[in-house]
Amino acid sequence: MARKAKTKKPSKTVTKTKPANSFQPGDLVVYPAHGVGRIEKIESKTIGETCQDFYIMKILETNMVIMVPTQNLKSVGLRNVIGKKEIPKIYGIIKSQEPSPQPDNQTWNRRYKEYMDKIKTGSLYEVAEVFRDLCLLKQTKDLSFGERKLLDTAQGLLVKELSIAKGAEEKSVISEIESFFPKPRA
Repeated sequence: MARKAKTKKPSKTVTKTKPANSFQPGDLVVYPAHGVGRIEKIESKTIGETCQDFYIMKILETNMVIMVPTQNLKSVGLRNVIGKKEIPKIYGIIKSQEPSPQPDNQTWNRRYKEYMDKIKTGSLYEVAEVFRDLCLLKQTKDLSFGERKLLDTAQGLLVKELSIAKGAEEKSVISEIESFFPKPRA
């Protein structure tokens, strides 16, 4: 008696995307507009028929957890914390008393949008420009509520990354960057 050949059920084809392997668990990285975070783990998730790897990162300042697809690093803007060699360049931008060129009649909400766009780039150089420009503006006029919040955001992003890059306490970095501007008159 001949055996009946077993027929295999057609299997679902699962395509696995190649992980970027740019970062490993424990690495400190910068997520634009949110700041420095730590890669907690790399997780694979199946979405439809595609298995995709994700970086699971926790933002240090807020403890927010973010999932970043490993193949979207460029489009998301995830990057390494700056190196010590870049710190003088950042300080040079902050110390420069030349604000970014803007029309004199620009409204606060238009300035706010431009500053927010710079912060969203994830570049610490752009964040330093926003911090500098708002500190200089603050010396000549009262900032709007939105501009004050933006100044706090820019300062927070700068201080966290600079303190990690320098291996210094945040308080000392705050004192250092605030010393670049004249003290307000009482």
